[in-house]
Amino acid sequence: MSSTGDNRANAVVDMTTTGEWGDLMAQFERVRGRHLRQLFADQPDRGSTMVASAGDLVLDYSKHRVDSGALAALFDVARKAGVAERRDAMFAGERINTTEDRSVLHVALRMPRTAHLEVDGRDVVADVHAVLDAMGSVAERIRSGAWTGQTGRRIRAVVNIGIGGSDLGPAMAHEALRDYADPGIECRFVSNVDPVDLYAKTHDLDPAETLFVVCSKTFTTLETLTNARAARAWLLEGLGSGDEAVAKHFVSVSTNRDGVVDFGIDPANMFGFWDWVGGRYSYDSAIGFSLMVAIGPAAFADMLDGFHTVDRHFVETPFESNLPVIQGMLGVWYSNLFGAETHAVLPYSQRMARFPAYLQQLTMESNGKSVRRDGSPVEGSTGEIFWGEPGTNGQHAFYQLIHQGTRLIPADFIGFATSTHEDGDRQDLLMANCFAQTKALAFGRTAEEVAADGTPAAVVPHKVMPGNHPTSTILAPELTPSVLGQLVALYEHTVFVEGAVWGIDSFDQWGVELGKVMAGQLGPVLSSVEAPDLTGQDSSTAGLVRAYRSMRGRPE
Repeated sequence: MSSTGDNRANAVVDMTTTGEWGDLMAQFERVRGRHLRQLFADQPDRGSTMVASAGDLVLDYSKHRVDSGALAALFDVARKAGVAERRDAMFAGERINTTEDRSVLHVALRMPRTAHLEVDGRDVVADVHAVLDAMGSVAERIRSGAWTGQTGRRIRAVVNIGIGGSDLGPAMAHEALRDYADPGIECRFVSNVDPVDLYAKTHDLDPAETLFVVCSKTFTTLETLTNARAARAWLLEGLGSGDEAVAKHFVSVSTNRDGVVDFGIDPANMFGFWDWVGGRYSYDSAIGFSLMVAIGPAAFADMLDGFHTVDRHFVETPFESNLPVIQGMLGVWYSNLFGAETHAVLPYSQRMARFPAYLQQLTMESNGKSVRRDGSPVEGSTGEIFWGEPGTNGQHAFYQLIHQGTRLIPADFIGFATSTHEDGDRQDLLMANCFAQTKALAFGRTAEEVAADGTPAAVVPHKVMPGNHPTSTILAPELTPSVLGQLVALYEHTVFVEGAVWGIDSFDQWGVELGKVMAGQLGPVLSSVEAPDLTGQDSSTAGLVRAYRSMRGRPE
């Protein structure tokens, strides 16, 4: 296994100086003024030729402002940037996270038991399945009622305590797969250190029937440990018990055995993971324990199989039919050439309500970088700004701006042929809206078409829809555990492709770390009983500290 040496996978290419980028710019100048109406007129079969599939996913990318020449240039840029070499290095366990000198192996979390991958002398696949087996054993005890709390009653509520990737992933997936969850077990997720969050998630629960899952790799994360201690106090007060009750009402996902034991958790109920798993890539690891309890080990395994299906597609499929490569290079196309600043994700499924928020961390924490892997400044934009809301709710909110505003906002529409709650023709109506929106965004309505409806001349300009707004449509048969895994893997690898082209390290997050350090420094300043020494603070921060302490009745 390679480390951080000068190899092809970690080499940084300034793409803007290459002939491939020059060719791409030429294609952009040729295509940029062409409307999607014209692109479809020139290539009427786009709807069948610009379609690719992976597993259960079908991607229609025909409504993008590209043609065969532009796509070929985009794939040439991907090749020149070393996307394939960097991808293969990731799957081989090489240390492509150069700033932290780590492998990037979330893909190992869903490799089948029969696979083998050695990293630093260990078979990581065997390690992964050992943890999955331990998780499954405990999850089944909870689901069957064999696990009982301090008073001998079975567990009926599981509260996950984490933040960032230790919360967004499992919370998103639990909501997405709620129809597969055991209705006898309530799962809730606490992340915000705001006291209201823990209160809202626990005030109506019975401590005797509640289990907490504390997710912190280091078992030192400030927000998570603060909430965990508050949860322990709530539990012990509610039970009227001593610290011995903690072991029956807490499990942990961590690598810090000493910290877990000091907290009172039985280390037999500690599930580990590895430094080659980034938080935002971790919900298919032990971080997903709460999800496993909810949907069961078998459904969790189906989800992992879905991840692996797209992993193999990413590795084995030529760029021209490779969903992550297509989506990633279209992201580069709009971000770096058209100057688009945001990217909307619009799932036509209420169960996917948390998916855009999950993607915000996945994409923006990964690719929100301004220097390349070699420390040199990037050229142009990196990091798409992801946002979104389920359809049809979004149609009555922000779609107006996408249709008639002045900003270019590429959008992904995600839909399913079958609802998990079929009821008459409402799924057909939902998907009719999905397809209609992508059609309207692409083709719009001309002034002549509006006037032909008898619209008064003064109103015609207000009802014109310019169209030419690019969209992808991703369809799947149904939102199942496997399909959710496929969708998440698709976006994970899309982020990878973009980061490889931009030459950045998509797997560190130093900006997050700085905020944590500063918060740790300011905490004692806010809570001290004596007036704090604010020497060295900037005038804004000092003023805010004084105002806050005054509101809390503390000396300034």
